[in-house]
Amino acid sequence: MKFENIGSKLLSFAKSSTITCSHCKKEVKKSAVEKSNYICPNCNLYFKMPAVSRIKSILDSYDVISKNPDIYDPINFPNYKEKQLDMRKKTDSMEAVLSAVGNIKDERVVVCVMDPNYFMGSMGSYVGEEISRTFIYAKENNLPVVVFSASGGARMQEGIYSLMQMAKTTMAVNEHSEAKLLYISCMTNPTTGGVIASFASIADIIISEPHAHLGFAGPRVIKQTIRQDLPEGFQSAEFLLEHGFLDDIVPRENLKEYIYTLIRLHKNVRTIN
Repeated sequence: MKFENIGSKLLSFAKSSTITCSHCKKEVKKSAVEKSNYICPNCNLYFKMPAVSRIKSILDSYDVISKNPDIYDPINFPNYKEKQLDMRKKTDSMEAVLSAVGNIKDERVVVCVMDPNYFMGSMGSYVGEEISRTFIYAKENNLPVVVFSASGGARMQEGIYSLMQMAKTTMAVNEHSEAKLLYISCMTNPTTGGVIASFASIADIIISEPHAHLGFAGPRVIKQTIRQDLPEGFQSAEFLLEHGFLDDIVPRENLKEYIYTLIRLHKNVRTIN
């Protein structure tokens, strides 16, 4: 099924026992959606997936390697500390990224997941530091990395410090790559701004979930900049696959097996070489 403008239709999960799907308008039990990998059982709309749930859906067993995040407020942005504390209560997440090391069947892998419910997965100082630490950990332990990105871009409340994370994460990815280790980037809806302009788009293999909204800036900004009409759906995963930006689009329910296969293939190639 094709969904138009899916980026505006994804839902955050409230703490109630039921939710209403914004596409089919039907009420769904939250427990049923959680069991189906956060996919609407009526119309197959992809809901936002919390970081912990994503990790559990990919890894058979795992240990969290993220450090306990401090409250960062590098430019003393008004009410930013209070908003972070409030966000932690609302989402049951400590920050917008969570990293773990574990197993998919018999293969050990590091998984890093951005949480779209926490400030839209925006990349601030902690997020950039945590993603960089994840790649350093993977390099030191000779492990592949899978990153699930979901982000509105840089976190405006941290100003230039958030933009600096683009360079930091890129350098960490490059060091991991120089060790000839595998990095798989899975872009989920939405992946935009500084995240797609840095670590999310420099992987060995770049995949996406279906119908994800992917792009650097919004269509209005791009049109005003280049002064040209834009192709319909040009920031959809399907359009970007057709034009060579993505390697594949993988349904959420197939991601675990797909990633496992890629890891096995890469391991076999390294063994032969």
